[in-house]
Amino acid sequence: MTPTLFSPYTIKNVTLKNRIVMSPMCMYSCPEEDGKVTNWHRTHYTSRAVGQVGLVMLEASAVLPEGRISTKDLGIWSDEHIEGLSEIVQLLQEHGAKTSIQLAHAGRKSEGPGVIYGPSPIAFSDRYQTPTEMTLGDIERTIQAFKDATERAKKAGFDIIEIHAAHGYLINSFLSPLTNHRTDEYGGTPEKRYRFLQEIIEAVNTVWDGPLFVRISAEDYDDNGMKWQDYVPFAQKMKAQGVNLVDCSTGGVIALPKAISTFPGYQVPHAEGIRKDTNIPTGAVGLITSGQQAEDILQNRQADLIFIGRALLVNPYWALQAANELNEKIDPPTQYDRAW
Repeated sequence: MTPTLFSPYTIKNVTLKNRIVMSPMCMYSCPEEDGKVTNWHRTHYTSRAVGQVGLVMLEASAVLPEGRISTKDLGIWSDEHIEGLSEIVQLLQEHGAKTSIQLAHAGRKSEGPGVIYGPSPIAFSDRYQTPTEMTLGDIERTIQAFKDATERAKKAGFDIIEIHAAHGYLINSFLSPLTNHRTDEYGGTPEKRYRFLQEIIEAVNTVWDGPLFVRISAEDYDDNGMKWQDYVPFAQKMKAQGVNLVDCSTGGVIALPKAISTFPGYQVPHAEGIRKDTNIPTGAVGLITSGQQAEDILQNRQADLIFIGRALLVNPYWALQAANELNEKIDPPTQYDRAW
């Protein structure tokens, strides 16, 4: 019987050939600081499609110039970005992978020059500048930027879009009470803290009818911060808004005084809890390194998709490694048939 990891998975109108997703990981490879695709991006992402990853998700791509994590990040704030992104989509699709892009705004964790923005004027750490508290006009402009970026992603041909609402970046900082001290309609109660993401999803839905994911940080690692249980009502709202999967990561909203204790699959329980309590599909991420580990997560119904990060940086052919572990044969590119 085919392992679940290598079984197809259909989300709305898109069918992935397996449950392996390349997790979005910044490459910091736009040397001209214009956010445009380079040969590195073409090689990096295409090699994972050649390696038979089912869904390749591009890194956090900034919807506004000031929304970059660094000045070397990919951008999608201009129509000039569409051509390069479209080239990557075509390269990935040639090798049977479905394509996704993560739409992002770094907020108070932007390391770029100039003014940076956040829900409240709270610096991430001593190394970062204090963000300017967003006005209602700033919020409206940013929501429009996510909508415009979605239209560009659609023109570029992406199959799936993910909204980045994790790791302490702009949307995450609205969701968490640690970073959102507003007293207007965008802060205070959980419902008001969710409003920014709600309105972004609403705007995206006006121009996008394909699968939509949202990445969250399901744990703030602070007694006064968010836990995965606090995300259950948010996930229920996302489901009602048509979000198809919640991608469950953790951390990043505050600078921790010491390292988080990590171990293989340490974030999987968050995906499992949200999936169980909301019946929304989830993605599991975080030190998932072996095929058997990934298969166990799926068989135990802890998540629906497996997001692989660093293991795919080490080995573009991780899917083959996983298949060998599970005694499953996967078809290689014709050119590699003699070796596989």
